[in-house]
Amino acid sequence: MEKSAYSDHLFQFRSVERKKLIISLTITLTVMVVEIIGGFITNSIALLSDAGHMFTHAFAIGISLLANFIVRKPPCHHKTFGLYRAEVLAAFINGLFLLPIVGIIVFESVVRFLNPQDVGGLYMLIVAFIGLSVNITSILILQGSQNTSLNVKSVFYHMIADAASSIGIVIAAFIIISTGIVILDPIVSLGISLVIIYWAYGILKDSTRILLEMAPKGMNIDTITEDLKAKFPEINQIYDVHLWTIIPDMLIYSAHIKLNNELVKIEQEEFTVKINEYLNAKYNIVESIIQIMPEDSIEACNI
Repeated sequence: MEKSAYSDHLFQFRSVERKKLIISLTITLTVMVVEIIGGFITNSIALLSDAGHMFTHAFAIGISLLANFIVRKPPCHHKTFGLYRAEVLAAFINGLFLLPIVGIIVFESVVRFLNPQDVGGLYMLIVAFIGLSVNITSILILQGSQNTSLNVKSVFYHMIADAASSIGIVIAAFIIISTGIVILDPIVSLGISLVIIYWAYGILKDSTRILLEMAPKGMNIDTITEDLKAKFPEINQIYDVHLWTIIPDMLIYSAHIKLNNELVKIEQEEFTVKINEYLNAKYNIVESIIQIMPEDSIEACNI
């Protein structure tokens, strides 16, 4: 796919993505307000902690929407790749922002362990069901988009964490109603914290990998090198290989190639086009920079 065609396709996808994020943000803010009110009425730290989680989720979507707008700005003379990385930075900020929230939830849960308080189980159950239904709705809205955007992936996993915490609160509410064991409220809060930490770690790991220009997860430049040499017998050596990610669905590859002596007279431009097409078809590399090097180039580079 040509660069311009790819950009057009990406911008069209981002427009759909933005609409989904706006719907998700509206739903999330509504449920957050309901959980805050419900948490105070029922005196449930689990509901209040989940409302805090909802706030971070709303913040995450807001950052994602901002990044979605920024990445649509076209490349120029000093932003040669455009601002696609803005959404990766947004995902990193979202993951980082969750860590102090977890600290607050854990602190409040420990306080409730030491000083148990009565909890309105029935109201807690009703509000938790509302939160769960909204989370499931948001997951269905974003389903599919998380596979092509780390930005949306960060929000999508946040939704999964929300749904898991809501299920925990529902179960805890049932048990509290049946047995009166209010200690389950802070226990569920700690469980929610573990889910948040797991989610945050995954997003921070993926976004940091991209920001540090590492090779995409699951891809090895040595494997690609051997594959190219097997596919194109004209190639003698491949060196100075680089593979990195602009965003998860935009991989860039560069390499210097030395041809076999008896094949150096081939049409080099046509040959590089074939390599580019192969890399795009097999590895989804949208842009590759292949430089055919002269006979003595390797020796010079090794000095």
